[in-house]
Amino acid sequence: MSSADRLPIRRALLSVSDKSGLIALGQALVTHGAQLLSTGGSARALREAGLPVTDVSDHTGFPEILDGRVKTLVPQVHGGILGRRDLPEHVAQMERHAIAPIDLVCVNLYPFAATVASGAGWDDCVENIDIGGPAMVRAAAKNHDHVAILTDPGQYDDLVAALNAGGTTLSARRAWAAAAYAHTAAYDSMIATWFAQQAGEAFPPALTLSGQRRELLRYGENPHQQAAFYVNGDQRPGIATARQVQGKALSYNNLNDTDAAFEAVAEFDRPAVVIVKHANPCGVAVADDLEAAWAQALRCDPVSAFGGIVALNRTLDAATAERIAAIFTEVIVAPDADEAAQAVLARKKNLRLLLTGGVPDAAAPGLSFKSVAGGFLAQSRDAGRVTEPELKVVTKRAPTEAEMRDLLFAFRVAKHVKSNAVIYARNGATVGIGAGQMSRVDSARIAARKSEDAAQAAGEGTALTQGSVAASDAFFPFADGLESVIAAGAVAVIQPGGSIRDQEVIDAADRAGIAMVFTGMRHFRH
Repeated sequence: MSSADRLPIRRALLSVSDKSGLIALGQALVTHGAQLLSTGGSARALREAGLPVTDVSDHTGFPEILDGRVKTLVPQVHGGILGRRDLPEHVAQMERHAIAPIDLVCVNLYPFAATVASGAGWDDCVENIDIGGPAMVRAAAKNHDHVAILTDPGQYDDLVAALNAGGTTLSARRAWAAAAYAHTAAYDSMIATWFAQQAGEAFPPALTLSGQRRELLRYGENPHQQAAFYVNGDQRPGIATARQVQGKALSYNNLNDTDAAFEAVAEFDRPAVVIVKHANPCGVAVADDLEAAWAQALRCDPVSAFGGIVALNRTLDAATAERIAAIFTEVIVAPDADEAAQAVLARKKNLRLLLTGGVPDAAAPGLSFKSVAGGFLAQSRDAGRVTEPELKVVTKRAPTEAEMRDLLFAFRVAKHVKSNAVIYARNGATVGIGAGQMSRVDSARIAARKSEDAAQAAGEGTALTQGSVAASDAFFPFADGLESVIAAGAVAVIQPGGSIRDQEVIDAADRAGIAMVFTGMRHFRH
């Protein structure tokens, strides 16, 4: 592009809450002959850096009023931004009213999200709702044929490069305008969400979602699909907060599976390991330490664990890292890893290690979403948990204390397995997992068969399900599902109950002499 096709910047309005890079930008603008207009803290910072700056109130001849609520909402500012330089009538009106053109607007908005996150009260949050800033941003973005709009310090280097080349290009101004509208849309979305929360509305009449693109991904679930990863500012520990210490770039499926694994491992208070393959746990265990938990989780299904995702709820240590690194693993995610563990994993250059800085609260409220044609479904996160006092023993035999611990463990695992789900567990570890089948009987049988395979791999003579407990994510509609569980060797069962044939299922349990408890809560996961 020739210099004749570029627009110079003769006058720039800089008013930012994030002062990162402001001085360098101001220096570049002054070097290229631009007049600087500014307000408040931005003007003070520029002036202290020795740069010539004109306060907006001096430029407009109108003082800041109402505690600074009105300072840029005046014709001298908005006329300078919105006036079209290619229309003689606009130029004439600007001259008649002494409105000077503004060629660059650099604005980022009051820190509303940070104010809310700090726990500030209602009045402080409302005062941090920016009015003049979004108005200037939207005005400049609308008039992008003549005005450049910057809303992110990450854009400053591109602006400086444009100045060095003779001015801004139309393509750059359009790109910045698109980013500006996304910026104000996200800002308004945060405010609308906060107001709805304050009013106690989980599902307001209008719900907007916003996110910042973290990265473009190589492809989606399949190579012919495009994909990207967006973050929404939620500080819940997980893949959005994680620091990738090593390894190749994460794929769409890696991110999806890692999220599933880390949310599952957060269910447990004791040291825990979850191995996930294709978004389903294939091994889960709790123990006194991570190394023991890993061994028990791997024992459940060592075949599926190959190429899986491993999540831990404690700081990863070197001994556990050595054990995990012994098999091909795509991703390890943990709240932290000590230096020795990181050194062990560094030998596996392609293995991705993610450190999240914490473990999410499995019981915390929140929303989850699923797209459908023409819209999306929204629901509260499945934060449900049952405890022993909430269980109802429905059989003649009650579970033993050890069985009760395993029943509660298995039901928490079932919450993270695709429906229909049947889980076998023993001594704080899964020993068989059946997932995603159309029939609950099939899930029970698949889990039992995989347990037999695991027993053979471990050199054990009987299926791991012998003497285990079983969990079902929803009720058994017929006794045949329970009978499959009994045939696999389970001695106690946990299920929601609520079927019209509950009594038939209870009778089958009593005939077999097993214990069964109802939770009154199901965990469908589709």
